[in-house]
Amino acid sequence: MPPPIPLSRGSRATVRVVGAAAALGAPGAGPAAAPDALLAAGLPERLNIRGILAEADAVLRPPAPPALDAPMAERLAAAGAYARRLADHLAALPADSLPLVLGGDHSVAVGTWRGIARRLQARGALGLIWIDAHLDSHTDASTHSGNIHGMPLAALLGEGAEALSGVPGPRLDPAHVCVVGARAWEDEELERLTRLGVHVFTMHEVRRRGLDTVFRDALAIARNGTAGFGVSLDLDAVDPAAMPAVLCPEPDGLDAQALADALHLLRGCGDVAALEIVEYLPERDPRGGCAAWVAAFAEAALGPGTHALREKEHRFGAHNYAPLPVVFQRGEGVWLWDVEGRRYLDMMGAYSAAAFGHSHPRLVRALTEQAGRLALTSRAFSNDRLPLLLERLCVMFGYRRALPVNTGLEAVETALKAARKWAYQVKGVPTDAAEIIACHGNFHGRSIAIVGLSSVAQYRHGFGPFPPGLKLVPYGDPQALEEAITPSTAAFLVEPVQAEGGIIVPPSGYLSRCAEICRRHNVLLIADEVQTGLGRTGRLLGCDHDGVRPDGLILGKALGGGLLPVSAFLADNAVMDVFQPGDHGSTFGGNPLGAAVALEVLDLLFETRIWEHAERLGAHLRERLAARRPPCVREIRGRGLLIGIELHPDGPSAALAAELLLARGLATRDTHRSVLRLSPPLIIDQDTAEWAVDTICDVLAALPQRH
Repeated sequence: MPPPIPLSRGSRATVRVVGAAAALGAPGAGPAAAPDALLAAGLPERLNIRGILAEADAVLRPPAPPALDAPMAERLAAAGAYARRLADHLAALPADSLPLVLGGDHSVAVGTWRGIARRLQARGALGLIWIDAHLDSHTDASTHSGNIHGMPLAALLGEGAEALSGVPGPRLDPAHVCVVGARAWEDEELERLTRLGVHVFTMHEVRRRGLDTVFRDALAIARNGTAGFGVSLDLDAVDPAAMPAVLCPEPDGLDAQALADALHLLRGCGDVAALEIVEYLPERDPRGGCAAWVAAFAEAALGPGTHALREKEHRFGAHNYAPLPVVFQRGEGVWLWDVEGRRYLDMMGAYSAAAFGHSHPRLVRALTEQAGRLALTSRAFSNDRLPLLLERLCVMFGYRRALPVNTGLEAVETALKAARKWAYQVKGVPTDAAEIIACHGNFHGRSIAIVGLSSVAQYRHGFGPFPPGLKLVPYGDPQALEEAITPSTAAFLVEPVQAEGGIIVPPSGYLSRCAEICRRHNVLLIADEVQTGLGRTGRLLGCDHDGVRPDGLILGKALGGGLLPVSAFLADNAVMDVFQPGDHGSTFGGNPLGAAVALEVLDLLFETRIWEHAERLGAHLRERLAARRPPCVREIRGRGLLIGIELHPDGPSAALAAELLLARGLATRDTHRSVLRLSPPLIIDQDTAEWAVDTICDVLAALPQRH
C-alpha cells in the first residue's frame, strides 16, 4: 500500500522568503545584515515546521552604497535604483507564491509594495497596513534628519522625489492605506497623511481600544474595494522591552504577544498579497530573542487556518474524537486564542487539568528549568525530583506510600491491580475470584478493564470480552453497595462527583456511608479524584465534603498543571506493599520533568488555597444561573467550579448549545448529550465568570424549550 501524500495547500501559496539586504535609507549599515541573520537562524525551516510551505528565494544586495554624508540626490538615486530592482524581482515571482520580504531598512518598502502592486494590477488595487512607530511620510523637502528610511510611505503615495515616487508600479490609494502603532512623528508627516486621507491609528488609540479591535478596523480599510492587501511591519512598532534590536526604538510600543495575536487574523484572509518585516538589527540581538519574535510574527500571519488544520486532522487522524470547529494555538490564564486570532474564555479547563489556567508562569518556569537539567531516566534509576514529590504527596494527603504514573487511566489501572493483589494476599480471597464494584454512570477511563466497568454502551461496544469480576451498582445508593458486596469483593471504586457522567452529585453523606460499609466488610474504598481532586469541587479533595479518607486515592489531571500528564495512586502500606519490583511499572511514570511540575502545582495549591475560591465562586455562579434559568434548562447542579447545566431531553441538544457558545467566544463541551459542562480554570475571577453566566443564559434563552 503506498504511503499517504500530504494534502494540497489549497488556496495557501508557497511563501517565498526574499531578502532585501539594503540599508540605503538608514543612518548606518546594520539593517542590511538582517536577512542573512534571519535565514541563518533557520526562519524558513521554522515556518515549514509550523505547516507553512516556505522556500528561501534570493537575497538582493545593492552595489557599494554611497557615503552616509553623500548628497541627498546621490543617496536617493541609489535607494531608488535598488527599489526598482526589488520591485522587478517581486513582480516576476510565480503567481502561486506569497512573498515574505525581510529588510533592510524601511526604505526598501518602496520596492516591495510597487512590485506587489504590479502583481495585483490586472485585478485591482493594493491595500496596505503600515505597522510602525513612525509615519515615514517625509519627502526630501520636509525631512529633518535627511534619512531616506523616513520617506517610503510618502513615496508609495506618490509624493516626494521622483527617484523614489517614480519607481514603476501603481501608486497606493490613500483610502486603502492605514498606519498602526504610530507614536513618534514630525508635523509635516501627519499633515501630509491627513491631507491625503490616510487613517492613522496612534498608540493612544491602540491603548484605548485594544490592538485586536484596531487591527480589525485596519483590515477593513486595506481590504474593502481592493484586489489584495499587504502588511509592512517595522519592528520599531513593538515595545523595545521585547524588541530592542531595532534601528530607532521608541518607548511604549505595541505588546509583542498582542501583535502576534492580531497577525493571526491574516490566516483567515485569502487576499493577503505579501508580508514585509524590516529594520531588525542582528548586532543588538546577541541571544536571538528578537529573531524569535520575527519568526513568531511570520508564523502568526502566514500559518494554516482552521479549515486546513482540521482537514489534516480528519484525513490523517483516527476518528475517535469529534472536536468542536475551532483550532487553538495559544492559551494564557483563562483565555484561549485560535489560529485566526479570535479569543475564547475557557470554561472547560481541559477536563479539570488546567486548574491554574494556561501557561501559568511558575509552572512554565518549573517545566523549562527542569527540561534543561533532566527530563527522563526511567524508573531503572532514581532521579532527584521524584523522591520529593512522593514525600509531598504522602504528607499532604496523609498516606504512607504513593505510586507515580502518567495518565489518570494508568492510575486507575494501578489501583485495580493493587486492590486485586491485596484481596489475594491480605484478605484471603481465592485466586482469580476478586471482585471490583463501581457505579452506573461512572467514567474511570477507556482501557479494556476499565470500560468493562462502564455502563455506557458506546464505551463497551466492540471491545469485549472484558475481564471477569466487575460489578456495577447505582450511584448514590449505599444500600445497593452493601447488597452487592460478597466475601470476594476487593474494592469499591467511586467518584465523589460523576463529572463525565453528567456532573452528578451524590446525596449528602453518601461517601461516609459507603466508607462505613466498606470498613465493616473489609473492602477497600478507592476514590477516583482524577477530575474532582485538588480543589475542583470547593475542597482539597471531593471526599472532604463527607469527611472521608479512602483506602486508596487516585489523583491526576490537575497534578500536571495543564502541561504534562502526571497522576498517582496513594495508599497505606497494607495495600501498597503487595507490589514487588517488576509487578508494575511505567517508563515515564515518575519522570523528573513531571515531578518538578507537580511539586510546583502542590506549592501553588496550598499557597493560594484555591479550593476556597472555587467554593465561593461556584456557589455564586450556580445561584446566578438559577436566577436566570432559561426555559430549556432542566436542572443546574454541581460542587465548587464543577457545574452541570442539564437541558430538557426533548429540547435542543447540549452539543448545539456548545457550538453556539463557541461562536460567542466561550469554549465548553456537552457531556451525555444533555448536559453542558462548566469547569473553568480555578483562577477565573468573578467578573469574568459572571460574563460567562450572562453569555450562557443569553444563548440558552434563545433556544426553544421543546423541539
